[in-house]
This record gives sequence, C-alpha cells and structure tokens, in this order.
Amino acid sequence: MRLSRPLDRLRPHYDVVIVGSGYGGGVAAARLAQAGKRVAILEKGKEFPTGSFPSRLPDIHREIQVSGKRMRMGSPSGLYDVRLGDHMHVLVGCGLGGGSLINAGVALRPDDRVWQDEIWPDQIAGDAFLGAGYGLAEQWVRPARDPLASTRTKYRALEHAGAALEQRPVAAPITVTFEETVNPAGVAQPGCTHCGDCCGGCNVGAKNTVALTYLPLAARHGAEIFTQASAHRIAKLADGRWQVSFHDLTSRTRSPGDAAAVTADMVVLAAGTMGSSEILLRSREHGLALSDQLGRRFSANGDIIAFGYGANVPVNAIGVGHPRKIEGIEVGAAVSGQIEIVDPHDLAKCLTIQEGVLPSALAPILPVLFLPNGRMLGALKSLVAGVYKGPFANLQTFFAVSHDRARGRLVLDDDRLSLHWPGIEDEPVYQRVGAAIKALVEQAGGTYVANPLAGTLMGHQPATAHPLGGCGMGRDRSTGVVDHKGQVFDGDSDEPNGVHEGLFVMDGSIIPRSLGVNPLLTITALAERAMLHVARDQRLGAAGTALNSVSDTSSKSASI
Repeated sequence: MRLSRPLDRLRPHYDVVIVGSGYGGGVAAARLAQAGKRVAILEKGKEFPTGSFPSRLPDIHREIQVSGKRMRMGSPSGLYDVRLGDHMHVLVGCGLGGGSLINAGVALRPDDRVWQDEIWPDQIAGDAFLGAGYGLAEQWVRPARDPLASTRTKYRALEHAGAALEQRPVAAPITVTFEETVNPAGVAQPGCTHCGDCCGGCNVGAKNTVALTYLPLAARHGAEIFTQASAHRIAKLADGRWQVSFHDLTSRTRSPGDAAAVTADMVVLAAGTMGSSEILLRSREHGLALSDQLGRRFSANGDIIAFGYGANVPVNAIGVGHPRKIEGIEVGAAVSGQIEIVDPHDLAKCLTIQEGVLPSALAPILPVLFLPNGRMLGALKSLVAGVYKGPFANLQTFFAVSHDRARGRLVLDDDRLSLHWPGIEDEPVYQRVGAAIKALVEQAGGTYVANPLAGTLMGHQPATAHPLGGCGMGRDRSTGVVDHKGQVFDGDSDEPNGVHEGLFVMDGSIIPRSLGVNPLLTITALAERAMLHVARDQRLGAAGTALNSVSDTSSKSASI
C-alpha cells in the first residue's frame, strides 16, 4: 500500500509542512498528526514500496544521482545521492523514509562524554526529555541483535582479525526485525532472510525504516504525503505564516526555474544535513534573517569505509538479494558484529569498527572497481567464477565511526551547496582509524584498500555517509543556528536567543559535533525530545501523551 499521493492534491495551506521524511521528519509528522494538526510532508525522493528497491546493476545505475560544483548526473530524485566535493564526498539517501532506506541500521547511543561538550545548549544535559526521547526512539526503530550473529562467516572473520587489536567483536544492535511481527504502527513485517542487502534497500520488509514505522502512523492520523517535491527555500509572509517554495520533479511542463508554493503556520525542515542547510542558506540569501553560524560545524562523524582484499579466511560479505541470486549462503544483516574501542581518558580516540556487506546489485561491478588497485588477476578470476566463489568471497568491508573536529563548512556556490574543509586529510581521526582497520586486514592476511575508486572521478578524498551539523544547536544565535528544541534563531531579534516562531529543524544538521556512533538513534531521540517540548509549549494533548508511553526504566537508562 502506497503512502504518498499525487502533488496535484496538495492543498494551498496546512497547519504544518514538513520538508523531508527521514528520522526527524517522520517523528515530527507522526507526533503532530497525532495531535490533530493538518500535516503535509514534502519529500524530494520517490516512494519505494517493499520489493521495489534496486536489485540489479542497471537498477542501481538508474537510481544514482551525482552532483558536484560543476556537474550533475542522474535523476534528481535518485535513491543514492552522491555529493562530490573538493575536500570530501557525501553519500545520503533520497526517498520516502530518507536515509533509513539505505543505511546499515546500526542504532547506538553515544558515549556520555559526548553530552558534556560545552558546544551543546545548557538545556540538553540533565533534561529528562532527552532520556524520554531515547526511550521513544528505541520503541519505534526497535534495535535488535541478530541471535545468530556469532555464527555469521563475516562475524567470525572479524573475530579472527580482532586479535590484532586485542579486541573481540560483539553483536551490533540494528533496526531489523528477525521474526515475523506486527510493528507499533500496525504494519506487518516478515522476519529477516539474512540476504545482506540492507544498504541497497530491504526488499524483504524486515528493516525498520521510517517508511514502515513513523510514516504509516502519521498517514493513519491524516498526514498527507507527497513525493518528488524538492523544497527550494522558505520565506516568512507578512501575516506571520510560512511559505515553502518547491519544484515538482514529476512535471514535464515546468521549466527548471519555476516553483510552486504551499503555506503553513509551522514548518519543520527535516531534509537532512545537506538538504536543510541548503534550504536555509538559500532562504537567507532571499532575506530570511538567520544566524551567522549557518553552515558551520559540519562533521563527518569520523567516518571511514574501507576494504580488506584477499583475506585468508572466508568472509561472505556480499549480499545475495531477495529473491536470492545464489543459494547456500546466509550473509546476515548489513552489520552483524562490531569492535568497540573505548579510551577512558580521551573521547576523541574512541571508535567503533563494524563489518559490513555490499548490496547484491553491486556484485557484478566489484571486479571492475578493484582493477585500478592492481588486483587484476583476482578480479579476472572473479569475473569467471563469480564474486560469491572467487577472491571476492574473502573481501572484507569495514564501516568505522569515531570523532573529528567538526571543522567543515557548507556554503552556497552559484546556488549549489558546496562543502569546504581544507586540510581535512590532516584530521587525526583518519590516520588513527585507518591504522586500526589496516591492522585488522593484515591480521586476516589481506591487503588494505582505503578507496577502490581512487582512480576514478571520486579521487582520494574521504567520504562520509553520516554528515552532521550545518544548523547546529547553540545557546543563542552567536553559537548556533537553532535552540535546544530545534527552533531557528531569528537573526534580527533584539534578544540573542530570539527565535522565528513556527520554524524548526529536526535532523542530523542540528547536531553540532561528531557522535562517535552511527547517528540514527540520536537523530530520532532529539526529534522525539523536541516534539515533547513542542507538545508542552503548545499544549498539544495528543502528542504530549507520547511521554507517558515511555517506561520509567527507559527514561532512567537514557538519562544523562
């Protein structure tokens, strides 16, 4: 059953317009619709019902959009959104459900020391609503550990390699349903088939994406959902309402410069770090008074994606798809195990290294990707034998998260978002995490490959799938773009902490520093927390009752 409706059914005005449909947008839509608000969701990407995610290489090709300072390729609503930068590349999801559609689904809470950073507004630390937010987030994204994680071949390969760091892996909590169930939104979900295609899009329906949780709840309470609507900018009207201008990506009659518009009493930007920052930057250029901190404190969350080629132990870390492309192999979820390195003296040196899986649709191109790195013989063998039986059966994929110094900056360059981070290659995190992964690879008898695409247009720049910041929280507009609730500071206010009434940001862009863990759970928790504050501030009884659904145990365990 589809959740979205044609754009010609969009009304001219709503109580709330939410831009984006990832974790933050899903939470806001569900809670405000529960409170009886007339809600519209504008999503740039398409809707992907279960079973419609790319399963073959040509499908992947059709769903890739690549943009850079002077180029753009692919559909603007393609599922895999690749942003090429002079200093760093970014990969984000574009579709109804946002990044939840293509992430690995690892749901972790950050180290308590993250919240002790003075960059956070004072209201964050010690706020009971933060603990409640985590409790609600966990009820809805439902992290679980694969009960057979330790039997997965890729987990055992990580266990073997972990001797190099004197660390043993543990099962990772992931947003995957392992047994058939009906979820809290009333959606029936089958159990995971262990096909490994989580990061390509789950065609089983076992992954707890926003499209299967918060969005169905929002739709059941009357929220109207529209896809392929690319928000361009927002403006405050003379009567105090907000206007959202957007492009209809399905229209063949409009020229690229044409835009439609919808008005609302309240707007929630939840278009992701890149999308929300771009919309606000463009809005500021058209007169919206905002903080000078807009675009600053971009963090890549200490991300590294790397590979180990030629391990002397079996790995089986290439997805087999659904329906299966090959029988006899159970890969497991995109991440089954992780190594957690906690430095009790220096938070910046903490890191988590996860074993990953490449989606089955990429299997045919893997030998070609590794040719530029001097592994031609092995690649040719795999072309003949197939990646599930040749040398690529021993390919290790690693996802690592740690801490960087959040020194990136997002700016508009000829009306396009551009990421500036000169000297990023000197960030200590890359040498530190790279050395750790290299030790794991060599322990397994393989060769460390930091970037198999180094010989292509991707170059040698680092890449992240966890962009954070750009609209960071602060105590006032001199230190942040939004307050602790996500409400946007007014750059013209007489008070330094004055805000634009009815304008919020709720996504990864409001996080002003690295988290050191995969951010999905924290983004969801901060959105739930913000909604609890909005419910109290605006006396929204229905949304406020969400707090009562969190057990005392959840709140206490989540408190900071």
